[in-house]
Amino acid sequence: MRLGLSFFGVAAAVLLTFAMLFTSGWTHPPIRSYATGYRGTGMEQVVNPRADAALRLANALPDAIDKASPDGDKATAVYKNVQVLTDLSAEQFNRVMLSITEWVAPEQGCAYCHNVENLADDGLYTKIVARKMLQMTRHLNTDWQAHVAATGVTCYTCHRGMPVPANIWFNDPAPPHALGYAADNNGMGHPVAANGKTTMAYDPFSGLLEDKQSIRVVATQALPTDAGASIQTTERTYALMIHMSESLGVNCTFCHNSRAFSQWAESTPQRVTAWHGIQMVRDLNANYLDSIKASFPENRLGPHGDGPKLNCATCHQGVNKPLYGVSMAKDYPELGGVSAP
Repeated sequence: MRLGLSFFGVAAAVLLTFAMLFTSGWTHPPIRSYATGYRGTGMEQVVNPRADAALRLANALPDAIDKASPDGDKATAVYKNVQVLTDLSAEQFNRVMLSITEWVAPEQGCAYCHNVENLADDGLYTKIVARKMLQMTRHLNTDWQAHVAATGVTCYTCHRGMPVPANIWFNDPAPPHALGYAADNNGMGHPVAANGKTTMAYDPFSGLLEDKQSIRVVATQALPTDAGASIQTTERTYALMIHMSESLGVNCTFCHNSRAFSQWAESTPQRVTAWHGIQMVRDLNANYLDSIKASFPENRLGPHGDGPKLNCATCHQGVNKPLYGVSMAKDYPELGGVSAP
């Protein structure tokens, strides 16, 4: 009997080991953790050294192009149809154009945005989009320092050498999984990457990251009359929080205190930065990306006809500070300083 129990115990241990190693979602040791609060409070961050090493490689910075002189003729005097970088010298303007080519379209080159026979031509939709993105970048570096601080951003922060950033989203309420009453399920019950492979809201971004719908999990009234914290709102909020956690590669306690998640007075300073980040993303989606939806061809639109939008992962890409907090913007003063009109 003892031999039989021992055999089954060993077999169970072997099966669990195989499950841990080969089943999606498991992470094998060593895993490191460090406390960010008092012992016993669960205020800890967990780091996978192997994943961290891969992230650092993915966040390597390209070499900066030599700085350009602000002296000499303005770009507007040398080139036609310059609408955004009007304060730059021609030399600075050329530096920005060369950098954008490396950051956004290294394989396609200048022809990705320009008619090479007539650089002033606005016939390519990518040029219209690039112009708006330059305005957005300057707006970020000038008006959203509450989130990006002095680190700032460049086109590379999101694009990483690709014409379309890896992390964008479209409105998508998910397909109904049944007819009748069950068809109107608020996008629940469809595990996808956006909701952390849970059964919470399929699309945690629509409304929350483009409009100003309530992001709450705690009601302010005893009865279910507070629209700001309905069950549906709570589920969408949790799905959005999972997205933020995975996008930044952190635990919930990076921003929240484990003993009182909802209390601002007991939260970490990062929660304030995250709050500004949500407001910033809403601003960019509503006032920049949505405004150029008509410029995109049909194949660049989402399943419901909306244009691409950004979320936390677009910039952060798995780390709590994009590019591990190294500032590229300091090497490119042309992308800051003057707020877009």
